[in-house]
Amino acid sequence: MSDWVFVCATSQLLPGESTVAWDGDTPILVLNYDGDYYALEDKCSHEDFELSAGTFDGEEATIECVLHGAKFDVRDGRPLCAPAYEPVLKFPVKVEDGGIWTRDDRG
Repeated sequence: MSDWVFVCATSQLLPGESTVAWDGDTPILVLNYDGDYYALEDKCSHEDFELSAGTFDGEEATIECVLHGAKFDVRDGRPLCAPAYEPVLKFPVKVEDGGIWTRDDRG
């Protein structure tokens, strides 16, 4: 399992905002939904396209892929509509010393 990767300071990722961090070759989309932080692989499960290019709805806790309109729940990565039927990989997040950290824990 890889080490934790620093994303940014909590003050730099306000509710409704998102950013991308990299753990090696893995892009990880980190989102602030209502003060809680979530991390998903920055890749739509329908087609290999970055979710970070899509729209994050900070009120509904969803991210929509701009390529074909698939929507996912940012809290657990589950698909909410076609054309996606598989969830997006979710990664752990920790907040420590005013910073946000994540990692690709697939081993």
